[in-house]
Amino acid sequence: MATRPTAEAEATLVVDGCAVVTMDGNRSEYAVGHVVVAGSRIVSVGSGPAPDTAATAGARRVDGRGCLLTPGLVNTHHHLYQWATRGLAVDSTLFEWLTALYPVWARIDEDGVGASATAGLAWLARTGCTTSMDHHYVFPCDGGDVLGAEIESARAVGLRFLATRGSMDLGESRGGLPPDHVVEDVDAILAASVAAIDEHHDASPDSMLRIGLAPCSPFSVTKELLVESAALARDKGVRLHTHVAETLDEDAYCREHFGASPVDHMGSLGWLGPDVWFAHGIHFDDAGIAKLARTKTGVAHCPSSNARLGAGIARVHDLRAAGAPVGLGVDGTASNEAGSLIAEVRQAVLVARVRGGPRALTVRDALHTATIGGARVLGWDDQIGSLEVGKQADLALWRLDTLAHAGVVDPVAALVLGVTPPLELLTVAGRPVVECDQLVTVDETVVTREALAAHRRLLDAQR
Repeated sequence: MATRPTAEAEATLVVDGCAVVTMDGNRSEYAVGHVVVAGSRIVSVGSGPAPDTAATAGARRVDGRGCLLTPGLVNTHHHLYQWATRGLAVDSTLFEWLTALYPVWARIDEDGVGASATAGLAWLARTGCTTSMDHHYVFPCDGGDVLGAEIESARAVGLRFLATRGSMDLGESRGGLPPDHVVEDVDAILAASVAAIDEHHDASPDSMLRIGLAPCSPFSVTKELLVESAALARDKGVRLHTHVAETLDEDAYCREHFGASPVDHMGSLGWLGPDVWFAHGIHFDDAGIAKLARTKTGVAHCPSSNARLGAGIARVHDLRAAGAPVGLGVDGTASNEAGSLIAEVRQAVLVARVRGGPRALTVRDALHTATIGGARVLGWDDQIGSLEVGKQADLALWRLDTLAHAGVVDPVAALVLGVTPPLELLTVAGRPVVECDQLVTVDETVVTREALAAHRRLLDAQR
């Protein structure tokens, strides 16, 4: 139940009467608490009712009874264009899956990417996500402005967004996996990377859009591209991202071609440090984990995709215990058809416990990884990831008083281990994106129709 604000208090929001999990430095929780938002920022959070002040007198009030309030979830690895190719190569290994899908992806264009990105981001919002990155590395020569298309999708849906300008320069004719049609030469990649940063990157505290650089993987790019991308990113002050140690095949590839483990190989090219994060990281050895922790290099854990492709179970407990930054990622929905970020929290707990027992990842540690942990991986933890005074008002209010969760004693356990609960409210920078479990920024029916049309166009073109 919500009351609308007066005109004078349009930018003030009070969420009251809910359980609150802040994910602040002390991991403060309140069985019954409140959050007050003024404009885009949190101005009060604590136990009991919201303070009665002149500022809150005419504010919009949301009755949070029966709900749990958490920070908005942070998605640290995705490929949004893949929404158009869900359900293909469902019983394949990673390399088989890539070989089957690269020829399809080679035909994407900005219209299809825009429709797919809108669908993927809309569903992320429906599942509690307020900030997402995207790793886009497929740039067909006749595909148009695919990076611009997904940036516009993020604006439409209303999510905070870190778009990484990905790249591949090692095509089939030179021993790589991707078709030559979607690889670029190094000079073109670097020029496009500079243009993307100069046009789109916003490093301000109120930023809704940042840019990073993200060559695809050790087996689809050259050493030259990795070295030059790292130099450019550091010159421009943006972050670096790529896939590392996703499969045993990749580990063997690095050792055969470069004479080093994946972590040592990337380190030799300048790809370790607090401005770098790797996707997957399933097959890190002890030395690699220690090096990641020492250099504060982040890891995006993608448990559903890892399981779907049979790639393995990442050593999340060991990474966290060593002090490496770890966040959660949905990964592209061609390898995770659900595309739900809250589902990844549950999956992370279950796969960690399959590997290491019931204390390998607690429900609160999993939620930490999905919130402030992910914000740290993206270098955004000074602004998002926890409910603290002065931080951005990226809030997720989960309803836990329906049949699916009624009687679960611990609200965090209900959220993490139960089915996905309805979202009573999701705000990004204080602006509602989901209300009463419905998107309010885009029309879900239209988004669904356009995503399906993009899927059909792409598969028809491939046939």
